[in-house]
Amino acid sequence: MLASNIFAPPQNVNGLQVSLDSLQVPAIGNVSALCNLLELLLKDDVFRPAAPAFQQQQSSYWSNQQAETHPACRVLPRSPKEVAAVYLVAAFFHCNFAVKGGGHAAFAGASSIQRGITIDLQRLNSTSVNSNRNVTQVGAGNRWIDVYQYLTPQKLAVVGGRVSDIGVSGLTLGGGISYFSGRRGWACDGVVNYEIVLANGKIVNANVNTNPDLYWALRGGGNNFGIVTRLDLETFPQGDMLGGVNVYPITANASLFEAYQDFVTNESQDPDAALILAFAYVQGTWIANNDYEYTKPIAKPPIFSKFFAVPILSSTERITNITDLTVELTTYNPGGFRQTYLTATFENDARLQQKILDIFLEEMDPIKSLNGSIPALVMQPISKSVIAQFSKNGGNALGLAEAKGPLMLFNLAVMWSNAADDEKFYAATSRVIQRSISLAKKSGVYNRYIYQNYAAKGQEVFKGYGEENRERLVGISKKYDPEGVFQRLQPGYFKLGRF
Repeated sequence: MLASNIFAPPQNVNGLQVSLDSLQVPAIGNVSALCNLLELLLKDDVFRPAAPAFQQQQSSYWSNQQAETHPACRVLPRSPKEVAAVYLVAAFFHCNFAVKGGGHAAFAGASSIQRGITIDLQRLNSTSVNSNRNVTQVGAGNRWIDVYQYLTPQKLAVVGGRVSDIGVSGLTLGGGISYFSGRRGWACDGVVNYEIVLANGKIVNANVNTNPDLYWALRGGGNNFGIVTRLDLETFPQGDMLGGVNVYPITANASLFEAYQDFVTNESQDPDAALILAFAYVQGTWIANNDYEYTKPIAKPPIFSKFFAVPILSSTERITNITDLTVELTTYNPGGFRQTYLTATFENDARLQQKILDIFLEEMDPIKSLNGSIPALVMQPISKSVIAQFSKNGGNALGLAEAKGPLMLFNLAVMWSNAADDEKFYAATSRVIQRSISLAKKSGVYNRYIYQNYAAKGQEVFKGYGEENRERLVGISKKYDPEGVFQRLQPGYFKLGRF
């Protein structure tokens, strides 16, 4: 039972009075009654399932599994104080809740909740850069498109997502791979300060000087420590850059793997380069594609020379800006489908790449033509130059060591239309990941790391950070959330396993 001295009303939460007794509502017997109470607190910012706005908000989730998970009400706070007030009400009455930033997770319940309360942060959408043009304050309800559209005209950028529709807070709390990672690390490494609502309702900052242990934990520790309401991001000059997608026939896979190996071998010598190599079944045929970026406006940089030598079916290669490139990649990640992600990490090994592709093609063959099916196998390097950035400002929680690099991040990303086919896709994708991990272990190239933003429900993300880091995260969770509210009442996404 939660300690009554933490949540007992009335409370003054950062200047916003939350007095449950003064509302003169009946005792809370169910979540619907709790939604009534929230309506008294926040008036027009609480939405029930019968409201058209509720349905519109549900449809903003990327995956259908999340969109089909219906809370008793959705609450759209307009400030961190209101976030704290809603959270305290839910915690006092032991009500399960979810927090939604961009809503781009694949599985049900990640940032949605059945019959509980969803706290939707979309109205925390302010963006401002300081006078020195080196820090941008970003509300946790923003998506990356909002940030890039604000910064690009100013010739500025931050270490952020590669898909425009993904939320800022979720991607960053899980790590956050970026086109700028070679020089600046992942998105979590570019955060200079977090504003966060703690379990006791207080709004505090976490940075290298204030609450530095919490600052470390938030850099990869997910939603286990509170509700992040603002992120202050390191900002740097950025003009146009090279990018685009080259599409190849699937028969080019051997040449592409050779080019991938050449890239990985030399990537640390040119940290302006980034790539995503993928194989997918699209419109009745298997294809390969390489999404590559170079953070300077240079056509045909030598780091990609072996890729340029492989004959293509089509290309969108061009000099453009970060906003345009992230919008393009969003077209390869459409919403409105059922989705599943799974992930694993391996040491770089060309033979393993080919074997994993063979497994993927074999397991997907019986289901590749089912309604709406688009199975994709994605491979991305984690170079030594990227991992070297993970030690900035006290380091992050991910548990990756430069000595283990370069690594290959493997992502199985599959979408389909019919819920009746769920088990077929879950079973097939599970076999792909398990067979791939088994091969990697036999070859001595398996790495325990599990990238949170690509993980499936049930994958043990924090075990993959290493036992020392996991125990440190648990200790920080106990310090800032002694009653385990964010472990017990916010069940979605990946938990530390404290209880």
